Amino acid sequence: MKRVLITGGASGIGKHLVNGYAKQGYEVFAIDKLPASFSLNNIHFFQVDLQDETQIYNCFHIIREQYGEIHILINNGAISKFHKSIFELTSKEFDQVIQTNLRGSFLCCKEFISQHSIGSYGRIINIASTRFHQNEAGWEAYGASKGGLVSLTNSLCVSLSNTGITVNAISPGWIEVNEYDELSENDHKQHPSGRVGKPKDILNACLFLSDPSNDFVNGINLIVDGGMTKKMIYS
Repeated sequence: MKRVLITGGASGIGKHLVNGYAKQGYEVFAIDKLPASFSLNNIHFFQVDLQDETQIYNCFHIIREQYGEIHILINNGAISKFHKSIFELTSKEFDQVIQTNLRGSFLCCKEFISQHSIGSYGRIINIASTRFHQNEAGWEAYGASKGGLVSLTNSLCVSLSNTGITVNAISPGWIEVNEYDELSENDHKQHPSGRVGKPKDILNACLFLSDPSNDFVNGINLIVDGGMTKKMIYS
């Protein structure tokens, strides 16, 4: 049985990934700063703050000792709702977003790599965002963290050559998690694909990148946004 560790697994896209992988037969390790519970027996939850290096280290080592090698790491955990005017954004707030979204992912990558058997199957999937290159006012911290995550993906792909680990990113666009039925017709029609995204769209992309037969897909940033980043939009 393949083992996957998913950060930010208590809610949102992360929770859908946790349940989706579990239903596919993976042994899933979900970590999050917030408490969570899951009904499936093949899901294990660890409460971990991605800003705390010691908690991350301990979590990975407990899993390795008690369950065995982790085969897939999905860096999904992030401060995702934070946006604030650049005229009010403090350095402490900026640091908190970077510490969680980028540094936390880096630390998880380090622990994942250290427990990996060289030459064996391994996958790192970093959940970035289309905000890494298209953004709105007030999203400087979040956008910078996701841009850094894409760059980290590029570098790790090369650094981990011939280890058996592929490293890819996924950049979701608008993925509606909670209130899909309340979206307007215009919300859907503005997407070239004709609809707003669902968490399953990100799950499908992750499962594709996790497939052992897709080892030649390496170092990409897969944009999953219904075509929105290809539109030329004028107000």
